[in-house]
Amino acid sequence: MSQLRFTAEHEWLRAEADGSYTVGITAFAQEALGDVVFVQLPELARYTRNAEVSVVESVKAASSINMPLDGEIVEVNPALDDTPELVNDSPLGRGWFFRFVAANPAEVDALLDQQAYDNLISAAG
Repeated sequence: MSQLRFTAEHEWLRAEADGSYTVGITAFAQEALGDVVFVQLPELARYTRNAEVSVVESVKAASSINMPLDGEIVEVNPALDDTPELVNDSPLGRGWFFRFVAANPAEVDALLDQQAYDNLISAAG
């Protein structure tokens, strides 16, 4: 069973040992975007759920990355400044965007699990 959770906007979350969550975009999202050429990383600050916190630009389009839950961003992936293509090469690994501490970690359970996300993307296309 996957430890990942997903949003309907194609972001993934992974729980870390320290209680934070790592966030990135799914393989489905990065394939739709095409070659990523720039990532605007968020500020380390508190955000509310669905607030736009980051932008990813590709040769095709620009897309917003939203805060999946209320919480505080505590770390960003500095590697994306110089190598935004990590999002294409490793969307579920080295291409992560930020880590945050959820204001209410129990809300993570309300996000999509792997099966629900797979159903969402199969319905989309």
